[in-house]
Amino acid sequence: MCGILGGNNTKWNYQGGIECMQHRGPDGIRIDCMDGVTFAFARLAIIDLSSNGMQPMFSEDKQICIVFNGEIYKYHKLREKLEKKYRFHSNTDTEVILYAYVEYGDQFINKIDGMFAIAIYDRRCRKIKLFRDRVGIKPLYYYISGGEFGFSSELKGLVEMLKGKALKVDKTALYDFLTYTYIPEPKSVYQDIYKLEPAHFLVFDTREKKLEREGAYWKLKVNTHETGRIDYDAAKYELRNKIAESVKEQMIADVPVGTLLSGGVDSAVVTYECRCCDKNIQTFSMGFEAKDYDEIQYARQLVQSWDLNNYEGIFGKDTFYSLYAYVKEWFDEPYADVSAFPTYEVLRMAKEHGVTVLLTGDGGDEVFGGYDVVKALYEKRGIDLQIFSNIYEKFIRERVADINKFDQIFLDGVAFFSKKRNWALRNQKKKYAERFEIPKDYDDYWFIRKHYHKELPPMTRAQLIDFHTFLPFVLNKVDRTSMALSLEVRVPLLDREIIEYSFSLPQEIRCPNRQQKELLKQTYPEIPNSVKYRAKQGFGMPGQYISRKRRPCEEMLRNVWREML
Repeated sequence: MCGILGGNNTKWNYQGGIECMQHRGPDGIRIDCMDGVTFAFARLAIIDLSSNGMQPMFSEDKQICIVFNGEIYKYHKLREKLEKKYRFHSNTDTEVILYAYVEYGDQFINKIDGMFAIAIYDRRCRKIKLFRDRVGIKPLYYYISGGEFGFSSELKGLVEMLKGKALKVDKTALYDFLTYTYIPEPKSVYQDIYKLEPAHFLVFDTREKKLEREGAYWKLKVNTHETGRIDYDAAKYELRNKIAESVKEQMIADVPVGTLLSGGVDSAVVTYECRCCDKNIQTFSMGFEAKDYDEIQYARQLVQSWDLNNYEGIFGKDTFYSLYAYVKEWFDEPYADVSAFPTYEVLRMAKEHGVTVLLTGDGGDEVFGGYDVVKALYEKRGIDLQIFSNIYEKFIRERVADINKFDQIFLDGVAFFSKKRNWALRNQKKKYAERFEIPKDYDDYWFIRKHYHKELPPMTRAQLIDFHTFLPFVLNKVDRTSMALSLEVRVPLLDREIIEYSFSLPQEIRCPNRQQKELLKQTYPEIPNSVKYRAKQGFGMPGQYISRKRRPCEEMLRNVWREML
């Protein structure tokens, strides 16, 4: 896990840009320039700790240069094929990507899986090429304006690199933040700076000084049926094998490895498989002072059942306030997931115990259908209508005793999903719409609508929306808090084969009898029912730790991002 940076203007501050991301790569910095293109790299050494693993890395003939942040899974198999033709100088996955590109061109991306942000400069055609992983685990920002092009792992890297250039705030991005509690791709908080979307690539021609093309290289195929003729036991067997293989592969590192154990199903699955590989695996759990919110008791059940080497911490209200100001330093743009704070604390605890790589259960809810909103969309009844005018809505609401029933009847599917996800509805943001000069015909739900497929069975439909809209929100939190501590976090449940297999199944196989995540639960009888079938909490933070007067996103926008208003 590292920091990458680059661009086509030789006058930019590449040294300052990469240094401000040294938390992503404390083990060394290198900057190289060729043909007026500069690539910079900050290294966090995980595999092949020698100098041979340093980047930017060049092909034997010096025609291809690469900087890469992330990890490629099962890269040894691809290396075996490439070794028949190319000479390797390191044991890194970076060099495998490099020669896969030399061999297959842009199609190399279909040969690899993992979490990655990749930048390649091909001197033969004078083009910079960016690639981001299929799920969006690793971030990748880019700047484009007036023939100038730059990229970075974090927004702060670009801002520092472009120092002296006036950047304008994108007010529609701030407005979107109030809806989704983060700024969704491809937008960033600034005009002319964008996030490369998951499963996307782009090509910038440095001769013509223009964006040549951009698009998706992968699209998730989804089973459109509610039921199907698939043997349930066979599905469990197949899923278990895929998870076991993914965990085993992602435990490979030349530094200490551990897991996060929250007391939920997903982290339990990953921890169980880790323990099958290493009985001495270190695990880390975080509890809360608020006992009605604390779920560490469930983690303790697993610790006792599996004889785990577990470390516990307690997150208190004072800790929250001591970390509150760091949200801007971590995320660079508005972000309002308060679970970032306990996440940072449990990661810090792991770091103090000498761990550099951590495996988590992130992605399990999105891949297997674990959120309440998945079931809520199934239960939604009534006619799909646009939200009534404010006057008529108020009139109806005053006469409907059950407000949830009102929403089931009158909110269209997209707005209904937003409300169930606790994202803001349009009528809750009137004052900000006026202040930010948002057009009246602006689609507040464009990000949800982009991934809303009415033809899918209801639970699959909601699950797919979560995969594309809520999962990036979670992954962004994990990347920034872990990188702030120079830790690498891996997410084995987001292995490409697992994702594609789960979504290839009919809805009734993934969630039989509309039971959330039931296939995954049945696949692991080793996990106690007290853990599998308790009320879902999620790894959040007690509400009493923060102000109840406003939504968390408004609170942070006011207190942390005041100068952008």
